[in-house]
Amino acid sequence: MRSSYDVVIVGGGHNGLVAAGYLAKAGLTVLVLEQHAHLGGAAVSERVFPGIDARLSRYSYLVSLLPDRIVRDLGLNFATRRRRISSYTPVGAGGLLVDTGDPDRTRDGFRRLTGSDAEYDAWQRFYGATARLAQRVFPTLTQPLPSRADLYRLVDDPAMWEAVFERPLGEIVEAEFADDTVRGVVLTDALIGTFTHAHDPALRQNRCFLYHVIGGGTGDWDVPIGGMGALTDALAAAARTAGAELVTGRTVEAIHPGARDAEVRFTGGAVGARHVLVNAAPYRLAHLLGTPAPPKPEGAQLKVNMLLRRLPRLRDAVDPRDAFAGTFHIAEGYDALERAYREAAAGQLPSAPPSEIYCHTLTDPSILGPEPIAQGLHTLTLFGLHTPASLFDADPVGAKAALLESTLDTLDSVLAEPIRDCLATAADGRPCLEAVTPPELEQEVGLPGGHIFHGDLSFPCRADDDPDPAARWGVSTGHHTVFLCGAGTVRGGGVSGVGGQNAAMAVLESR
Repeated sequence: MRSSYDVVIVGGGHNGLVAAGYLAKAGLTVLVLEQHAHLGGAAVSERVFPGIDARLSRYSYLVSLLPDRIVRDLGLNFATRRRRISSYTPVGAGGLLVDTGDPDRTRDGFRRLTGSDAEYDAWQRFYGATARLAQRVFPTLTQPLPSRADLYRLVDDPAMWEAVFERPLGEIVEAEFADDTVRGVVLTDALIGTFTHAHDPALRQNRCFLYHVIGGGTGDWDVPIGGMGALTDALAAAARTAGAELVTGRTVEAIHPGARDAEVRFTGGAVGARHVLVNAAPYRLAHLLGTPAPPKPEGAQLKVNMLLRRLPRLRDAVDPRDAFAGTFHIAEGYDALERAYREAAAGQLPSAPPSEIYCHTLTDPSILGPEPIAQGLHTLTLFGLHTPASLFDADPVGAKAALLESTLDTLDSVLAEPIRDCLATAADGRPCLEAVTPPELEQEVGLPGGHIFHGDLSFPCRADDDPDPAARWGVSTGHHTVFLCGAGTVRGGGVSGVGGQNAAMAVLESR
């Protein structure tokens, strides 16, 4: 290790590796310091269950916001696969299947659910408008931040601007759709990783919704071939090839910024840098700088990884291979989502925890070894909503057990057989099921409060015309030599690499 670098990056998650790749390719000396024994942060694949060759995307699991531009710029050996089935929502003895490859099938599903074509027609209008929004907004994520006025002109749709950027999202959902199930399917995109409700005046739901419908310029959520670890491996290989040094097992303890350079102190030493990029939450950055920390963010999700002997049968006649290929909604009707939010906000675990599931192996079986494939095994990934970290304060073990039991029972209510009967058995004799709560995410991956976005998301624009490169790219910390480069940047939420790319551009502009 040298005594000084052009850039030191704190944290070897995917954003840190993106920044390292760009900066090393530009000829700068780059050092990445990662506290864990492996790179990737939350974008990793692991063999979770003993004796079974299955590399699960243990934390983050789908890709929407990663721009093709970053893949091309860094020459990544990485690809995703489109899911034909968008979603399936069980309702009573039937369900609503949204098949992007078969509009007639989708229309028939809406008609069976609601009795007419009105909701399907409203669905087409609404998501046609969000598709146009995506085409206009997504390309700006890898450009300097537009002003709010410039973004308004770019969107060029006053009604959609009002609905997404100005007014609580619940207003347009209720105005456009009449059916409770359809409203709930729309609203879930506003709640992933965000503890809020449809009429939150702070518009947290709107910001979350925006990032969920603009990905790739289409809003599609794609499956990473080989799992999330394939992305980390490709990013690390690109950074190393470009000349970056990637060092694991080194915990950064303090950052001392100066006017022209900075010092980074870590376990076993210290190093100087012209710029320090921090791939950690603003809450964590304050501790590293020794400054007052902002309020600690609070995550609100339950992540459950499962490996199944077979996909469960459904009460509906739909093929499980269709139902689980997209997003499988559980207890996510509009009223049910509101009820779960109110219960959690009152300090109670939701009585019917809302969640959604998808099966990676139906789209990409490459994460399984030959034996699990021959046995017909499948993965299921469940993401639960409205379970804020504070619910686990008093009794983390008991609350987790109760929540997991209730979540699986709620899933069972829409199945023709218990999900527990379908679980594979690991070599240690235990069922192949792993659950992670927000406090455990903080402990295992370093996300403060278990918040997957490092804090509330921001609209992808800025309020002033500050010419400082860090402000132009949304990575400012108030120090000229220290920039954010992770999910806590203005446009960094989700597995996108945008925070890393933006930080790298700010460094290059600052030279």
